[in-house]
Amino acid sequence: MSDRSVAKQIDAIIQKQSDWRGSRLKQLRKVILSADVKLTEEIKWRMPSRPEGIPVWSSNGLVCFANILKNSVRLTFPKGSQLHDPFGLFNSRLDSATVRAVDYFLDSDTGAASSAALKALVEDAANLNYK
Repeated sequence: MSDRSVAKQIDAIIQKQSDWRGSRLKQLRKVILSADVKLTEEIKWRMPSRPEGIPVWSSNGLVCFANILKNSVRLTFPKGSQLHDPFGLFNSRLDSATVRAVDYFLDSDTGAASSAALKALVEDAANLNYK
């Protein structure tokens, strides 16, 4: 599948949301893609309940993936427990031995400082895949 085709599929997932969650995912995607030029976008885990699949960002392995939930947009980092999170972005899946996630709600801060913190987290996650 071409990069352009995957990008269009992720665009469609974003546009499918008629509320704030679509625009939030669009904003988060922009920050994620700005973090590391080696990142590639993929669609994984198509299932009957989610035929469009899940947007995934990889760089020599999974970096993070996005789920649109009922009340939030969740970015999940499969190796999150190994990441340094000095800004305290992780607020979900904290009891997992490996995974950490950031749930973004309607009123979540997504300003410049939060975007910079997310960018640093994505860079760390990508770099971890090369160790």
